[in-house]
Amino acid sequence: MTTLSVIVPCYNVSAYIADTVAGLVNNARDDFEFVFVEDRSTDDTFEALTALTRRLPNSAVVRHEENRGLASARNTGIDRAEGRLITFLDGDDWLGRGHLAALVDAIDRLGVDFVRTDHVQVTGSQRTLQRAPEGRRDTPLDPRSSILPVGDSSMVDYPYAWAGVYDASLLDRGMLRFTDGLRTAEDRPWIWQLHRSAESYAVTSLHQIFYRRGVAGSLTQIGDVRQLDFVKAFDQVLAELADDPQADLLMPKAIRGYCVVIAHQLRDRQRFSRSVARELKALTSGALRRIPGAELERALAGLDDERRTIIRKAAA
Repeated sequence: MTTLSVIVPCYNVSAYIADTVAGLVNNARDDFEFVFVEDRSTDDTFEALTALTRRLPNSAVVRHEENRGLASARNTGIDRAEGRLITFLDGDDWLGRGHLAALVDAIDRLGVDFVRTDHVQVTGSQRTLQRAPEGRRDTPLDPRSSILPVGDSSMVDYPYAWAGVYDASLLDRGMLRFTDGLRTAEDRPWIWQLHRSAESYAVTSLHQIFYRRGVAGSLTQIGDVRQLDFVKAFDQVLAELADDPQADLLMPKAIRGYCVVIAHQLRDRQRFSRSVARELKALTSGALRRIPGAELERALAGLDDERRTIIRKAAA
């Protein structure tokens, strides 16, 4: 029986994939499988994967016929996974030795639907520990109890799918899959769904996930139209939350998170072409105008003056 499936979406990561595979080799066990989804890279990622995975037991490389984006690549991996547990790793990141075994131990020991972890952010030669916002560690929790408060960072603001491990039975309960077609912010509806719908989770202090920031070619570094999918992602969050029995309590949190991302994108809009910047302005103005004014003002309380000014101007 396969205990753990590791899903690794890959797109134009030939410069980094050797480190990724080496970290997985150091974590391999007979009951672990590794599913690489090659999303029609324009570099030699596929060829590198084909060569490198020969030394990784229980690994498979699935290649998309066309580029479909991170959300769809993860879903392809989920469809191929056979493990009772699922985790993710991006193709330009890597794991320290023993991390996967520690993940399995944590979720089995705590008996929860999913476990979330800290991670190490790598920017050039600098490494910084990023702690998951929940301070209660190594104890089963109600996932809803970690959505609030509105004004501080919480677990729905820490959406990284690769910072955790998930019971595959969540699939049968309508969770874990990503929204096909989302090219960015695909993890926002995903993390909100987990925290609203799963029965239990825990946070544990593991520090062996190494997340590269500032990677040339990463979507977060490229100002093109794909970045605008964050509007679709947050619109989905708000639409699904509208039917939640605690919508009145939780909606300000979702709106605030939306506003924070909108302010960030508008503040850095110079990285976009003129046509994409115009579309960004139109999409975000439309999104903000759909939010009732009183709800928007409540969500903005506590934000700094610069972001409040950006949001109010965009909503006018």
